[in-house]
This record gives sequence, C-alpha cells and structure tokens, in this order.
Amino acid sequence: MAMVDQVIQRSMAEQHQAYTAEVRVIIDAAYAVIARSGRFDPPVRAILAEAGLSNPAFYRHFRSKDELLLVLLDEGRRQLVQYLDHQIEAAHDPDERVEAWVRGVLAQSTDESAARRTRPFVTQVERLQQRFPAEQEASEQQLLDQLRAVLGSARNRWAPTIYSLVFGELERYLRTETTPTDNDIDQLVAFVLAGADAVR
Repeated sequence: MAMVDQVIQRSMAEQHQAYTAEVRVIIDAAYAVIARSGRFDPPVRAILAEAGLSNPAFYRHFRSKDELLLVLLDEGRRQLVQYLDHQIEAAHDPDERVEAWVRGVLAQSTDESAARRTRPFVTQVERLQQRFPAEQEASEQQLLDQLRAVLGSARNRWAPTIYSLVFGELERYLRTETTPTDNDIDQLVAFVLAGADAVR
C-alpha cells in the first residue's frame, strides 16, 4: 500500500473514532436530559448544553431531533431485549422462562436509574405511536417475538395479551413513581402463568 493511502486510512480511522465518541456523548446527554425532565422529546439546545457541544456538532451526525429520538428508541428497546434474553437463559423450564420475562420487564420500575430513563418512553407511548408509528411497532414486535418464543407453541397466542398486561403494569408503576413489592411481582407472575395455562 502506498504511503499516501496509509495516511488517508489512518486519518479516516481517527475521524471515525472521534465521530463515534461524539455521537455517544450526544446520545448519553439525551438520556440524561430525558431522565431529568421526564420528557421523551427535550429541546436540542438542552441536549447540547448537557453534552457541551454545538449545533454544528449535532447536525453533523443527526438530520433532525426525530432521528436522534429514533436512535434512542431503538437502542433502548435493543438493550431491554438483550437484558431479557440474559434473564431467560438462566431459567430451567418453560414456566421459569415466562417468569423471568415478566420479572425482567418490571425490573425497569424497581431500579431507580432504569425507571428515570425508561419512564418517558413508557408513559408517553401513545405520543411515540403517533409520531413514529412504524418504528414503534417494529420496536414492540421485537419484544412480542421474544415473548412468543418464551411461551412456546402451546401458549404463544396469548403473547399480545400478556405483553399488554405486563407493560400496562410497568406503565402504572412508572407513571405513579411507585415500586412494586416482591409480593406484587409474585402475584403478577402467578396471574400470567394461570391465564396462559387456562385455555390452550
């Protein structure tokens, strides 16, 4: 490889690394502002003030605030799916897998940091649905597919019902800024399992 090509490649690699770091700073700043304000769509100026960056830096990476919000929605949902996968993998039988999924979802309300970060996206889901219908549907579909796999073929037709119930409970706790007790979670798990087994 010619030396000039080596210089160009090194320069591009350094720029890529710098831009990656800058995007991460903006994303982390957005999460911080959202958690603090309770709004899923804070002003760009608030995000940039948190990040210590300028408008040109923001628009170098994102075409609009909507694009940033979609990145946050996608990243948050992917992280939740990965977290739930990890919880499910530790389960030993089908019922334990369902239990792990339910408990994993509600963990978003039992951890204070996770609750602050998650609250705006869960409690304002109708606005997300109106603003980004295709992306929100695709995001929810990831969790529904995961739940169907957890339930197994005999019970997977109940996935939408269980999803609505569990996320409805999560929303209730996040909206009221309350934390479910161990007994609350145990009862929800028992209700889900009993309902899924009632009619096959």
